[in-house]
Amino acid sequence: MAEILRQGNVWHLRNGSVSYALAVLPGGVVAHLYFGPRLARVSADNLLKHAGLPGAEGFAVQEFGLSRLPQEYPSFGLGDLRAGALTVEAPDGTLAVDLRATGAEVLPGKPGPEGLPATFGEDAQTLRLELKDAHTGLVAELFYSIFDDCAAVARSVRLTNAGAEALTLTRAFSLCLDLPDADWDFITLSGAWARERAVVRRPLVPGEQGTSTRSGASSLQTSPFLALARPGADEDRGDVIGAALVYSGNFAATASVDQFGTTRALLGINDQDFAWRLEPGESFRTPEAALVFSGNGIGGMSRAFHALWLDHLLPPRWARAPRPVLLNSWEAAYFDFDADRLVAIAEAAKRAGVELFVMDDGWFGRRDDDTTSLGDWEPNLGKLPGGLGALADRVRALGLQFGLWMEPEMVSPKSELFRAHPDWCIHIRGRESIEFRHQLILDLSRPEVQDFIVDAVSRTLRESGAAYLKWDMNRNFSNIGSAALPRERQRELPHRYMLGLYAVLARLTKAFPDVLFEGCASGGGRFDAGMLAYVPQIWCSDDTDCLERCRIQYGTTLVFPPSAMGSHVSAVPNHQTDRVTPLESRFAVALGGSFGYELDPRRLSDAEQAALRVQTDFARRTQALRLTGRLYRLCSPFTGNDAAWVTVSEDRSRALFTLVRARAVPNTPPRLVRLRGLDPARSYRIDETGEVFGGDELMQVGLCCPLPMGDAASLLYALEAVDD
Repeated sequence: MAEILRQGNVWHLRNGSVSYALAVLPGGVVAHLYFGPRLARVSADNLLKHAGLPGAEGFAVQEFGLSRLPQEYPSFGLGDLRAGALTVEAPDGTLAVDLRATGAEVLPGKPGPEGLPATFGEDAQTLRLELKDAHTGLVAELFYSIFDDCAAVARSVRLTNAGAEALTLTRAFSLCLDLPDADWDFITLSGAWARERAVVRRPLVPGEQGTSTRSGASSLQTSPFLALARPGADEDRGDVIGAALVYSGNFAATASVDQFGTTRALLGINDQDFAWRLEPGESFRTPEAALVFSGNGIGGMSRAFHALWLDHLLPPRWARAPRPVLLNSWEAAYFDFDADRLVAIAEAAKRAGVELFVMDDGWFGRRDDDTTSLGDWEPNLGKLPGGLGALADRVRALGLQFGLWMEPEMVSPKSELFRAHPDWCIHIRGRESIEFRHQLILDLSRPEVQDFIVDAVSRTLRESGAAYLKWDMNRNFSNIGSAALPRERQRELPHRYMLGLYAVLARLTKAFPDVLFEGCASGGGRFDAGMLAYVPQIWCSDDTDCLERCRIQYGTTLVFPPSAMGSHVSAVPNHQTDRVTPLESRFAVALGGSFGYELDPRRLSDAEQAALRVQTDFARRTQALRLTGRLYRLCSPFTGNDAAWVTVSEDRSRALFTLVRARAVPNTPPRLVRLRGLDPARSYRIDETGEVFGGDELMQVGLCCPLPMGDAASLLYALEAVDD
């Protein structure tokens, strides 16, 4: 059970897995003491003496003592020479606040940051610690929540101006974690369009290292996540701390090693393009950051994140619910379609066992290519003579659900919307706007723009009766300015945009709770915990090549559960790499996420169409296991020729094992792959071969994997526990 204990001057949050402890020192300075495996009790003296400071009772803020002290929420300018979590510009232009604890309380449950996505849970306990700067009147409330069932702590901060004059926040991070040594490897995710979330691991060195984005979206080139792993930690062994930001915009994730060999990790909104003016009485809430601890390696960290997101973040209606097998029309038709062609593709999809047909881009305005019509969300009657409703009815008459694509945050300069409201886009007055894909970004900081988007999407969903909506976003921020904000608030725009987006998503998902929303941003460009609070799955990447997807999905699962990853079988040659891979391998890899297709079944051979029927049946039968079971990564495509993983049901009665070999290697024996997560006391039958092995043998000796010859060969085995 989660509990929050007060032991003298120490606050100790713990559950069955982890402890998090902090101390309020003399004078009100708040010190970080511990985050790791559950402890019976925590003392402040050991850590303070290690830092070269007197014990808790003798601590004083003199001679730059703050530069040695591990802190919970350090600020800049008054004795701590390291990078801090908070910087505030006072009315006189100085940059200094001195936060001292003034009170604390324990709250039942999990209050969420107002207007921001956040974890939830009635089984949680929350510590609210209040600090104040007596000089400016700034009040900082630090929120710490711990759950019964997760090795995780959720943190956020509310900053309130209780003074008489305006203040300006120039840095307001969500998380600071001070650690007493630097014997860690730093793990981040990086990439590009079609190469999202590659795993990058390097030892910490003196100075600052990290990753960040200023593009307006969270995760095409990087990801709002960091991990610290002991140098020997691997998938199964060693201590690992992970931190993820529940946010979809600009962020920074850094780790700094000082001259004393201590580490400070920081995570929050990127302060490079950020400022927030706080008038007297106003408050600012930082996005939430989630911390997890694993003593069972990187895989344990991942499973802790997966459990947290599935049970405490994703929309409960969809978190563990079945997802329909879908077929998306994009790579089947691109912009070249009419109603009859779409229905013909849908008919073939139905014969293949597909349950949901999705019409992608090109159905609205004068949209025959990507140069026009974003914002004009009325059906193109030349393509769809009866409108959306008529097409949707034809699809449903086949026994399929209907879904469609929209890009509601964007506007084309060639559109009726732009002609009517040119000031609704993000722009700098007097400067030429920079277009990408012939589009601009709507200014979601404006309430009237939010209302327009909600009305347009609501009208589209009602007219079509759609069961699914793919929500896309296809460009970075530039010319960052708002016609609706005064000069002193222009640097607030990127964050105000995110607040507007979250407000729109909250309204729509509340109004249409049974619609399956899927996020997308040039593929995986906004794959983050903030979006997952509203949309239960996200298109993992525009790259559907199965070998590339092994790497993309491997990196994504470091933080996010398989159910969150939209993953499709596409045609060959692949449209992103021109690579030809076997249909069975494309299927095996796509099963690693929320499964679907991105092709025209009519172009497949009779044998391939028959194979699709077998695939869709298998996907349905294994869906609960694949999407909510415990994932164990076995072979990394970043370090070898093979990618392998196994998903094990919670009761360990079933498992699904996948192995993909990128390049054929001659004259080699079949590989032995050691499985994980099985019950060592039970035996397991492989459905595909009828063989029976002990769980202990499969985990200690391994499973012999005779792959077929050829590049991109794969093996897919379903295992079930049986009585000997």
